[in-house]
Formats: sequence, structure tokens, C-alpha cells
Amino acid sequence: MQDLLTGLISSKTRIKLLVRFFFNPEAKSYLRELSKEFNVSTNSVREELNQLTRTKLLTAKKNGRQVYYTANRDHQLFPELKSMVGKVMGLDRVIEGIIGRLGDLEAAYLMDDYADGKDTGIIDLLLVGEIDHHQLNDLSRKTERYIKRKIRTLVMTGEEFKAFLPELEKRPSFLIWDARTQGEKRSETDR
Repeated sequence: MQDLLTGLISSKTRIKLLVRFFFNPEAKSYLRELSKEFNVSTNSVREELNQLTRTKLLTAKKNGRQVYYTANRDHQLFPELKSMVGKVMGLDRVIEGIIGRLGDLEAAYLMDDYADGKDTGIIDLLLVGEIDHHQLNDLSRKTERYIKRKIRTLVMTGEEFKAFLPELEKRPSFLIWDARTQGEKRSETDR
């Protein structure tokens, strides 16, 4: 799963924590939740959380009886760690292999488990726009073989997306591609 990071970091729990927090920096979790999710003792998770907090890669904030941990966006290594984790999870290949080749795509969202930083083996994508389903299926199959994860897509028109937005806001999700910002990037490189 995380062969790239395994060569650099020996603690499997630390790798899982880095993936959990740096894949989706908005994610917040507490000790027992992480222990249960990773199927590891609370002491093992606590030790790694303490180490990552001491190095300021994670921040800890108490809310009632729980201490919630999040990625520290202000850390100087934040952009690099986020990029590395994205590569480990295969998201860069999904964007390059599928999203960049779909034609009239308005936006793409990562949803559910992966958006929550959980590597379950199934990447859920919401694609907004007028999309050729045959081409999408072909690109998805090719990308799945390369990243060794299943890609599940939900395709909507702009109008369908507006109606679905209240439901999307209840689920873990984040925007991974937007035609408006891609157009701005292209026009900047054309100058």
C-alpha cells in the first residue's frame, strides 16, 4: 500500500497517521478512533501522535474530553508531505490518467473514505460535467491497474450537482480539480 513511505519510515502506525492527516488536511481524529481504525493498541497510536506533535507535524486541540489531531498546515514540510502522500495514494495518477483527459469536465471531488484519509482500496470520485462514459470506463480501468486500487465514479451534470450539494456537504469530500482554476493555470503558462 505505502511502499514509498515504508522505505523511509519504519513505523507502520506512523505511516498510517501521515496518510490519514496529510491526504486530507481537513481531517480531525482522536486517539481511540485512530486506534480502532488501524486495529492497533492505543499506546502505539499515542506514542506516534506524541512524536508527530512534538515535531509540530500535527497539532493537538482539546475539545471536551477528546484531543483532536490535525495536520499542521503551517509546518514548512506540509506541502512536501501532502504531495508525497498524494503520490502514495495514487491520486496524482487519477488526476493525470482520468480527470485531465475527460473533455468537458467542470469539477472533480474525492469523496467518502479517501477524502477522510482512509485507504480502503476504493477511490470514490464525483465528476461534474458532460462526460463520455465509455471513455471514462476505459481510462478508469487503465488507471486502476496502475495504482492497484478500484475507482468508483459518480457522474453528474451541473444541474444535478447543484441538487446533490446538500448531500455532498454531509459526507467527507474535497475538490481535487476545477476547470476554472485549470483554465487560469493554462492561460498563465501561455503568456
